[in-house]
Amino acid sequence: MNTFSLAYLDDIYEKFTSDPESVPVEWRRYFENYPAFLSSPQPNGHGRSNGSFDSRAEQFEPEEESAPVAVAVAPEPDAARAMLVQTEQMLSRAQAQDRVDQLVRGYRNRGHLKADIDPLGMPRPSHQELTPGHYGLGVEHLDQFFSTDSIEGSTVATLAQILDRLENTYCRSIGVQLMHIDDVACRQWLQRRMERTQNRLELTRETQVRILTRLTDALIFEEFMRRRFTGAKTFSLEGAETLIPLLDLALERAGEQGLNQVVMAMAHRGRINVLANIFGKRATNIFWTFEDPKPERHRGGGDVRYHLGFSSDYRTRAGKNLHLSLCFNPSHLEFVNPVALGRVRAKQDRAGDAAREQAMAIMIHGDASFAGEGVVQETLNLSELEAYRTGGALHVIINNQVGFTTPPEDARSNRYATDVAKMLEAPIFHVNGEDPEAVAQVISLAMDFRREFHRDVVIDMYCYRKLGHNEGDEPRFTQPVMYRIIDSRPPVREKYLERLLTLGGITQEEADAIAERRKSQLEREFELAKKEEFRSDDDPNKGIWYGYFGGPEPADVDPTAISPELAKRLLSRINHVPGSFHLNRKLERAYALRKEMEQGQRPLDWATAELLALASFADGGIRVRLTGQDVERGTFSQRHAVLFDEETGRPYSILEHLSENQAPVEICNSPLSEVAVMGFEYGYSLDAPDAFVAWEAQFGDFWNVAQVIVDQFLCSAEDKWNRLSGVTLLLPHGFEGQGPEHASARLERLLMLSAEHNIQVTQPTTPAQYFHLLRRQMVRKWRKPLIVLTPKSLLRHPRVVSDLQEFSDGTFQRLLPDDRGPEAAARTKRILICTGKVYYDLWKERKDGGLMDDIAILRLEQLYPLPEQELKAELAKYPESAETIWVQEEPQNMGAWWSLRMRLGDKLFGRREWRMVSRPESASPSTGSMDMHKLEQKELLEAALHG
Repeated sequence: MNTFSLAYLDDIYEKFTSDPESVPVEWRRYFENYPAFLSSPQPNGHGRSNGSFDSRAEQFEPEEESAPVAVAVAPEPDAARAMLVQTEQMLSRAQAQDRVDQLVRGYRNRGHLKADIDPLGMPRPSHQELTPGHYGLGVEHLDQFFSTDSIEGSTVATLAQILDRLENTYCRSIGVQLMHIDDVACRQWLQRRMERTQNRLELTRETQVRILTRLTDALIFEEFMRRRFTGAKTFSLEGAETLIPLLDLALERAGEQGLNQVVMAMAHRGRINVLANIFGKRATNIFWTFEDPKPERHRGGGDVRYHLGFSSDYRTRAGKNLHLSLCFNPSHLEFVNPVALGRVRAKQDRAGDAAREQAMAIMIHGDASFAGEGVVQETLNLSELEAYRTGGALHVIINNQVGFTTPPEDARSNRYATDVAKMLEAPIFHVNGEDPEAVAQVISLAMDFRREFHRDVVIDMYCYRKLGHNEGDEPRFTQPVMYRIIDSRPPVREKYLERLLTLGGITQEEADAIAERRKSQLEREFELAKKEEFRSDDDPNKGIWYGYFGGPEPADVDPTAISPELAKRLLSRINHVPGSFHLNRKLERAYALRKEMEQGQRPLDWATAELLALASFADGGIRVRLTGQDVERGTFSQRHAVLFDEETGRPYSILEHLSENQAPVEICNSPLSEVAVMGFEYGYSLDAPDAFVAWEAQFGDFWNVAQVIVDQFLCSAEDKWNRLSGVTLLLPHGFEGQGPEHASARLERLLMLSAEHNIQVTQPTTPAQYFHLLRRQMVRKWRKPLIVLTPKSLLRHPRVVSDLQEFSDGTFQRLLPDDRGPEAAARTKRILICTGKVYYDLWKERKDGGLMDDIAILRLEQLYPLPEQELKAELAKYPESAETIWVQEEPQNMGAWWSLRMRLGDKLFGRREWRMVSRPESASPSTGSMDMHKLEQKELLEAALHG
């Protein structure tokens, strides 16, 4: 007997002594027949020694005890030998049972490696862990019965039956990765669901016909498009037509589960097919865009047809209505993912859906992009964070098994395109796209798992691209072997029809009728497209967007002030800390100063002005959402919107305790991400036009990590897709000697992207200006992204303060005039125009140098849309002989100069010569030396005021 055998025998004997009925009958008889294994009587009537089985003696020897004990009589030699033989047999069976249990675990863990998931039949490597021999099980074990308590179903089965069940569950058309999930409840739920049915749905005839119909719709649409629009790019779905029944089944299950909103995100492949066959977009309108008889509609704007979004209402078979939204997206593939999640979160928040059960995201990915683009990981990381949770998204990967021309071995370092999703402990289902009924099972599992656990789930649908990357591409240049196989394959619709014909679930005549109806419908729509004007069936300015507008910036001045009484009440609530709360001692001084601001004894600083603006929103019923790295405290320890008890660490959000009926306020630290978080907030703003939604960069420079979101969404969405957003970006900016990556918010890039009044680029220089700017963003119904270059050193600058009455008067001024008064204009010899922090340096140098009479300083608070009329009117106050200079801290090739000169000309308004003072041109925004920074700043001021 080996150590394992003894341990097992000892364990089962202990169970016998505690409860004889708890062990199998053969063991009970064995122990009852061999009293040599019994020691002193126990309360349950059976004995149990304090010793253990000893492999040296191969028998049990009781320890000596002081009290008298009943001594068992040793068996006769023949009986002892029989006992040992029987024991060995039982231990051998126990070992075999353990090996079977290991085999079961091996299939659960590695069965996906053997699964028939590739419709092209490419060879897969063999794995010893999926052979009985690997566990010491041979042919002689196949007909033996083993316990199957760990497998859903019967309690005993032969090894052959167990193998058959495991093969069916884990190695047919579905390969499952679930053993990376640490949550035992999740794993066991999945195992039970799959093993109970051997991973196969029993479909009704109605569902089978529906799947065939959806496959037919998908295939005939692609064939029709290719025949009618030869050479046009449609990014055909052929080879992956099963996506259409997949989505159809997902939406049906969503309706059953009580959802009423689904936001979908996908790139190019299959998009037009999805629009036609899932979203129900009129084929007439799709065809009209291909004919494009009026190209002048798109002058300078619009987008290619396979980037466009859409929304519609979907009615399930059970009569449930689902509102569907397909996100518009650029060619930057996966960057739409966080946008979709932000939209879902906004929909849930608007509905008061704290349980995250009424809306969900379905994201359709390509295999190459899912594995290759970092925004995927950043987006996945948001899924379980409280500020970004949406209750679980469904990820569907259209696995072409090639990315444009790049095979998997050149595109990723791991086996599956989905391996990055393991970070979520999300189940990953690999499924053969040519087995629609396996896809139906996977959708059932995925949707139910998402509902049960409110977590993401991933479906990796293996398929292929029949036509290459697009209709004009020749894939055989780079994948000749793959395309020889593809060329020989019939459409999945034909293979599935063969199965149904064999089963007798449908007749050939019924199948032909389904196809003929779809062909006829498309022909009718095509003829209509020649006659009818294009009519968009998706109006972006209806519903929650009714009353909001884009286009040019209105000239009206919007009232943004609040009453003195409201200002004081809100400041009082902001400054209130519960008596039981232990405030950090260093913050006690800051709160004492804020109390003085509340009472009008001290002007308000930047952070207090910001909190007052946000409080005015929440108190007035406007939801507030501000996220970003360290926003709760503020990168520069200025905001302290969330306090932490010094003794317990308990958080206290000061803006959540303003009034009983206030709107929700979320000020939340984000993960160390720019692109996903900014994309999420942009997406949130698309479905929350009446909420103040903002993202703050740790330093303004860091928005360059999220440049795709700014370029492709914020700045161009209105022009390309007629979609508005009121999202706000807060970008700390200013040359402080902190190095190249902590100086510039890249104002020049933002201004380069500015056109057609698409965004607002501002740099306010006083707390009151900042307050009114934020208020303006919500007061007026003109919805454009607002970019605010916020300060760093000015947060505590003694001159960067505003009296309390400034918040109860006035509004945001796009241009701040010189502060010397109107009588000084006639004496002015030099006019300096600037923006941001450099104003305070210029002001001090002018004062210290005794130049107050000679020099005027104007501040551009809004750089785009440029306040040309205000600037023209202000300059008219000064002598034309006064020299005019633009002053900026940024190097000559950066900053606002080149944009201003382009817009205002070599001569200001055709009248005044002007020039620039700046740092010399540079490949990097600033020096890394503090001493050099100070020298450069001194030279800059000297040139501006004296040069």
